[in-house]
Amino acid sequence: MPSAVDTSGRNSPKPAPAKIWHLQEPPFEGFKPIDDQGYRQSDGKTAIVIDSGSSTVRAGWSFDSKPRLSLPPLMAKYRDRKINRSFTFVGSDVYADGTARGQSKNMYEPGSNIVNNWDVFEGVLDYVFVKMGIDGKNGSIDRPVVMTEPVANLQSTRKYTSEILFECYGAPAVAYGVDSLFSYRYNGGRHGLVVSSSYTSTNLIPVVNSKPLLSHATRLNWGGAQSAEYLLKLLKVKYPSFPGKISDPQAVDLVRDHCYISQDYQAEYRGYLDWTGLEERDHIIQHPFTEQIVVEKTEEELTRQAEKRKESGRRLQEQAAKMRLEKLIRKEQELEYYKQLQVRIGEVPKKEVKRMLESDDFDNENQLDKKIKEMEKSIKKARNKDLGDEAEEEEVEIPTFPLLEIADDQLDEEGIKQKRQQRLMKSNYDARQRAKIEKEREKARIAEEERLDAEKREADPEAWIEERQIQRQTLLQQIKDRDRLKADLGNRKSLANQMRMKTIANLASDAPTKKRRRGGDDDTFGADDADWGVYRQVATGDQSDDEEEDLTVQLKAIEGQLLKFDPNFSEQSTLEAQTDWTKSTVHAYLRGPWPYNPESQQENNQIHLNVERIRVPEVVFQPSIAGLDQSGIVEIISGILNERLGDSQHREDILKNIFLTGGNTMFQGFEERLQKELQAVLPQSAPLRVRKARDPVLDAWRGAAQWAGEASSQQHFVTKADFMEKGGDYIKEHECGNSIS
Repeated sequence: MPSAVDTSGRNSPKPAPAKIWHLQEPPFEGFKPIDDQGYRQSDGKTAIVIDSGSSTVRAGWSFDSKPRLSLPPLMAKYRDRKINRSFTFVGSDVYADGTARGQSKNMYEPGSNIVNNWDVFEGVLDYVFVKMGIDGKNGSIDRPVVMTEPVANLQSTRKYTSEILFECYGAPAVAYGVDSLFSYRYNGGRHGLVVSSSYTSTNLIPVVNSKPLLSHATRLNWGGAQSAEYLLKLLKVKYPSFPGKISDPQAVDLVRDHCYISQDYQAEYRGYLDWTGLEERDHIIQHPFTEQIVVEKTEEELTRQAEKRKESGRRLQEQAAKMRLEKLIRKEQELEYYKQLQVRIGEVPKKEVKRMLESDDFDNENQLDKKIKEMEKSIKKARNKDLGDEAEEEEVEIPTFPLLEIADDQLDEEGIKQKRQQRLMKSNYDARQRAKIEKEREKARIAEEERLDAEKREADPEAWIEERQIQRQTLLQQIKDRDRLKADLGNRKSLANQMRMKTIANLASDAPTKKRRRGGDDDTFGADDADWGVYRQVATGDQSDDEEEDLTVQLKAIEGQLLKFDPNFSEQSTLEAQTDWTKSTVHAYLRGPWPYNPESQQENNQIHLNVERIRVPEVVFQPSIAGLDQSGIVEIISGILNERLGDSQHREDILKNIFLTGGNTMFQGFEERLQKELQAVLPQSAPLRVRKARDPVLDAWRGAAQWAGEASSQQHFVTKADFMEKGGDYIKEHECGNSIS
């Protein structure tokens, strides 16, 4: 239970969010004009370089420093029936039209880097060649093509690609290479371990003497696409009734812009929702929404509405007063009837009395007396409510009972009956007076206790505050124990419930008790108030409402005194503030450290990214977080270096060059975390060095362009004659390509 002084600051108010990020639709980059300048500068040996990525296709000339075209591998076709024309959109052009966006198709299978939609593949190549200004004389592109492919690409996929390039576009020669190896070569690598974490997967390839050891390569089925999908699943669980829809490109943007690698995941994850600094860690993402339009009314309309409400309230008050009056009259008539009944039963024999009482559902005269008292109390309360407090302050006339002082032998039969009635009335009056005196004594006692307490507080304030703090802690512990007991009673197998059942069994036991000696028959049950706790023990908890309310009232009274006299005790220190839903961990997880207004459309369309910012990218290191039955990259690297290459003479050279490439390695802290984790599993003297590509995204294309521009690379192109002679699955091996076997 929190202490009296809240040192965590969890209940302190937070400033308004400094920044709110907005979800945007994938942008339409506008019309791209045909750029034929590169085609005019090129010759028959200048290659067209295409990085066929699963998220972005990049294309340019081998002499370019960066790609001329970058487009998503998408295509959409639809027919406009109004004008009877068919339209084709490729790349970011699909975002120019809502219909095209809804019908767009990807040339890759979802979550894979293997081409499976060849129609889209041809459409993307058409777009690339047209925008690069290739005029296609004699129906061919008349330039060699260098295209990237994934590690261990399927021979069937490469065969279909070659068929399209040679037979459809008339390419004179084609060469294929692995994107991550091109990036490694561009960054000057010779011995090392390539860690390529891209859009669809993470591949680890050891390289010795600039040649990849593909037999030792390992694949982790996790990349940017899986991260975006995982984030969407987490958000669906977090906000099951979220009114908007987050698209896959938007999820990719969220992962790229807001996630980062934690250097100590377990420690940071445990404290991520701590109140201190949560406003900086929690990122608010605003989904597009339409605000409800509220029509503002004029002053005259507001005045008329107020008058109508007042008139309606007056009518309701009059109706309520009329109903209360009718109910009061009925009660007074009923009371008069019971009083007459009380008088009549004093005039008839006992047998007749019993019959009269039973006819009105009474067992005896005591029940009738009780009914009359209750009705008198109810009528008095109703009158006081209508008349106000003045009615209680009116001077009450002291009743007289003259017949009680006269002996029965001096009264006739009617007088005796009246004397009996006056005796009953006097006993009622005396009981009310005793209750009144007892009430005054209780008021005086409370006033005296408050006076003594005030004197004690003035004499020694610190001791008085400490005493109140102890009392508060005792009450808090009792409330905590009560709540725990409630929870235990809900569990059939809990110790509290088993003890309760044991007590019930003992109470219901039919075993005869031992015969006591004479004089020992007195039962002392009830002498101690704690004896009655057995009934609370066997109860299920529903009967402790009064006790629960008493504890709450006492705690509020003590906290009120501490708020008034203890300078270190504030509103945020009270139990009510500390158990406030808006300060709970669940609220911090869903809405951050700020209050939530469920009536606000803006807040209903907001997403709070907090623990997801480190949980999503952590899967590369701990795949089990996302339910992936694979080892993380640290275990994979350790296995490659210590087991597969444990006896290699180049092991230390590889340790000096752990190379990171691919868009999924661009998370903040990726390089530092991998260095730290590898140092923990490798010998202390290991010459470890982790480095990242200069541009993890574009260096694959730049490496392919560099390789294509070298004269020594011409021998690794597959010509059309080779294709016709040896088939579509024929390739020539080189230092950046896949192996035949």
